[in-house]
Amino acid sequence: MENLMKHSLSQLVRRIPTKVLKVTLEKWGRLTSVQLQNIDFTLSKWALTDELITLCEENGCNVRHIAELEMIYVIDNPNQGMWCAFQLMDPESDAAAVELMQFKEQFKCHLSELVRNVSIKMKKNTDEAVWIRIAWEDNFSRPNNMRPTYVVHYLQTPYVFVTRLTSKQKPLLSQALIIATRHQSIKDANLSGRKLSAIRDLLMRQYEQVFPTMYPSPLVEKNQIASHPHIEKEQAKTEINRRQMACEAFGGGRWRQSTKAQQTRGLQNERHRLSASSSFQAQICWSHSGTALLQELFPLLYQFCFHPSPEKEGIVLSSQTKSLDNLLTDIFYTFYYFYFVIIPKF
Repeated sequence: MENLMKHSLSQLVRRIPTKVLKVTLEKWGRLTSVQLQNIDFTLSKWALTDELITLCEENGCNVRHIAELEMIYVIDNPNQGMWCAFQLMDPESDAAAVELMQFKEQFKCHLSELVRNVSIKMKKNTDEAVWIRIAWEDNFSRPNNMRPTYVVHYLQTPYVFVTRLTSKQKPLLSQALIIATRHQSIKDANLSGRKLSAIRDLLMRQYEQVFPTMYPSPLVEKNQIASHPHIEKEQAKTEINRRQMACEAFGGGRWRQSTKAQQTRGLQNERHRLSASSSFQAQICWSHSGTALLQELFPLLYQFCFHPSPEKEGIVLSSQTKSLDNLLTDIFYTFYYFYFVIIPKF
């Protein structure tokens, strides 16, 4: 093998983790089963690389075979670089009818016309994704297989995912994609990240609506303070004192909750109180001036509060036969009637 091909293979083998190297070589299929069994994967990467270079020389592997090995590893492990998403715009009438073979031929043809020395390799994955490996020319020389560009496109969808693409190569790749997919333009989807599957699911709306959680049940506090009998006793004393103070301030027992029927009955009693005082209104002459009217009102108000009469039955009782609480209640209702019924009339 040439020095360039040896260097490419050594760089690739050192990049692949040892735990997945055996599976990748099995999928590659360029080594026999006997050769794979004789490889000691417990060796260091330097010794393992030299052994693989020797086996590849015996089997006559070339640069294209090494590109296949790299492509297999990248497809199985896509989270190795920064992926950028693009969206194809304005599809033509036959855009949905583009098949895989037609897409391959047109993409390779148009990109080869734009770039003189370019290496293009395509492979369709099991999830219907078309993987494209592009090795661009390096200063008008042979393609540079050390830093290839990877493109992932799902046919009949307007989304393209690209990694390792420079600003100089972007217009060339965009033009080839537009022609091969039968679209008019392409734009940046403003979405990038290292996890290709996450970006794909977001754009194509394939993510699950209910996201799983690591802890389905509420977490239990690890460092719980152990209860102590002295602490519980002190807290019980505080609770007793608090209840005693509440009882002294508001009375003992539970508060009575008024029902709708009780509230309705209270409103009816209030209306009866106000309607029973019609004689009080009849004694007032509303044609007097403000001062004369007040002079007439105060004696009547005093007589209404403290001198019972048959007309005031149901509103005010005699002050000698009532407690202080009932007397204050009657005075409150009297002034309530005075301010909200009598005053608004003048």
